[in-house]
Formats: sequence, C-alpha cells, structure tokens
Amino acid sequence: MFDLTGKIALVTGAGSGIGAAIAETFARAGARVFVTDHNATSGPATRERIAQANGKSDWLPLDVTNESDCAAAAGHVRTTAGRLDVLVNNAGVGHVGTMLQTSGADLDRLYAVNVRGVFNVAKAFLPDMIARRSGVIINMASIGGLVGIKDRIAYCMSKSAVVGLTRSMALDHATDGVRINCICPGRVETPFVKARLREYPDPEVAYQEMTASQPMGRMGRPDEIAAAALYLASDEAAFVTGAALSIDGGWSAA
Repeated sequence: MFDLTGKIALVTGAGSGIGAAIAETFARAGARVFVTDHNATSGPATRERIAQANGKSDWLPLDVTNESDCAAAAGHVRTTAGRLDVLVNNAGVGHVGTMLQTSGADLDRLYAVNVRGVFNVAKAFLPDMIARRSGVIINMASIGGLVGIKDRIAYCMSKSAVVGLTRSMALDHATDGVRINCICPGRVETPFVKARLREYPDPEVAYQEMTASQPMGRMGRPDEIAAAALYLASDEAAFVTGAALSIDGGWSAA
C-alpha cells in the first residue's frame, strides 16, 4: 500500500461518495486529512468514521464557489498544520439534459462548482506549495471530460474544462515542485449517481442501462477511484504530472 505517513491532505466534497472514500483511504495510509464539504452533516460523519478507525482528520466546512472562503481555508490549514502536501479537488455537481433541456442557470451552477470551485481552491493553496517547492494537486474530472455522454452536455462541458485546467496547470508548474493530475472516472455507484437515477421515469431500467454501457458490465466503486488518488498522491507517482487518468471499466476504449 502506498504510504502517506506524515502528509497533510485536504479533500473537498468529502462528505460522501468518492470524496469520502478518498479521505478515508488517505487517513488509513497515514495522512492527516482535512475533510471539507458544504454539507455540515455528512462532512463530520466522514471525520467520525476516520476517528473510529484511529485515523487523523479535521472537519472544515467549505464552499468551493466562494473565493474568500477558499482563501480562509488555506489560512486555517497553514495555521493549524503548517502546510498542505496533497489537495484533492473532488467537490462536484451534475445535471441531466441536452442543450435544449439545459438552462443558462443550470450551466452556471455546474461551472460555479465543477470549474470555478477547482480554480478557487487550487489558487488558494498553490502559492504555499510553490514556496515550499512541494505539493500534489488532484482534480476530479470525469470520463465525460474526454468523451461525449448523451444527455450530459453541461456536465461534459464542465469536466472538459477541468481536464484542460489540469493539463495547463501541470505545464505551468512542472518546475515548481508541484504535480497536478486529474482522475476521469466512468460511472461510479455513489449517492450522486443514485440521485441522478431517481430523475428517470424508471430508475431500475436506467440503472441497468448505465451498467450495460460499460464494457465490464458494472459501475465502479468509490474505493477504486480512491486507490488511484492514493497512487497519484504518493511519492511513487513522482514522475506523473499533467495526466488524465481514466478509470472507467473500459468505457473510453470502446
């Protein structure tokens, strides 16, 4: 198992799903994890699970769409932990619809969280990483950032932006000691996906269609995405930057 002993990490959207799995995986690997989320109930629940497993974590409420909130979070981590070694920009939202079924407000909502949120948090923590010439940033994109997905125009647009942001940042800071990568999951069984399923007339049929669309015939699990994040966060990935790692059950290869 990759070792993060002594590392300080922060995970956004860590209250459930992939974010919670990453926070708990990092804690098991020895990191002190700042669990952040806009949800004041689910975030502390993740921290409590980490504590029950004898891990180290802190709860920090965070609205990634608020630039001042992100700057304050960076200051809090600097004051309480001294530094941040690993930042995981996981917070995200979705929308089901074609262009004609997507309003400008829908698009703005997705960009505020999925794109501007990544920008806000990364910009808040990056200067200290550059000053220390050490740091890892992992952005949660999606297979929808690499290929088109039916009825997901706004989501694909936002996640394509995350892939582009990641690659550009990686080049800008390749000689600053900061590695920046993104993960592009396929469909993963999370509360996020289950909520989307409930929007369909027949959720069970929709579930079967979603699983059938992936060559392995199933959705991914949050812990499988967390394992990839652990690798990218570890010293074993020292030569990896600017990557968009697909974990999609073969979807993008079909």
